Amino acid sequence: MSLASWFRWNEPPNRISQRNPTEMVVETLMMELSWQIKQAEKQQRERENEYRKMKTGVDYGWLVSYPKQSYDISPGERLQLEDMCTKIHPSYCGPVILRFRQVVAEYEPEAQEVSRLFRSVLQEAAEKIKEEEEAKKLARQWNTKNRTSISLTTLKSRSRISPFMSDIKTISEDVERGTQPNRRIWSMPEFRNTK
Repeated sequence: MSLASWFRWNEPPNRISQRNPTEMVVETLMMELSWQIKQAEKQQRERENEYRKMKTGVDYGWLVSYPKQSYDISPGERLQLEDMCTKIHPSYCGPVILRFRQVVAEYEPEAQEVSRLFRSVLQEAAEKIKEEEEAKKLARQWNTKNRTSISLTTLKSRSRISPFMSDIKTISEDVERGTQPNRRIWSMPEFRNTK
């Protein structure tokens, strides 16, 4: 038996994930939600223990047994949140998680309020994504309009302005020669068609 077969180096490497990015975003965001709910429950228990300790003056926390079942969101609400998560682009997944953690740290919600905060963060992110897409769309439209208008004006402009040509008459030339100026307006440049 050779070492190569022992370590299976000849086998093709396994891919990291066969799932599409949207599924990964949904799973990541929902895992973050469930972790934040568990953290909120833990903080809530700690606050209750502190309150009891202050009230009675004795710590009976070691006697308290907490139920195994914890708060969970309803299946309907879970489906709505998962649907909202599908609208989040993978590049926004990290910023959404950071914003969600910031909001949770700021408000210190009860376990039941975490999903509401998560929903508001998802809505905020979806609105930002939509605004950025609209801005990109407008920028693309503006760029295509500018390209066509500039190219059309350069192709259409056949007449040239020649303000410094030597055969253009000026008032100073007429004064030097002592002649009367023509009826032409002298402040305007002379336009000529190029041949």
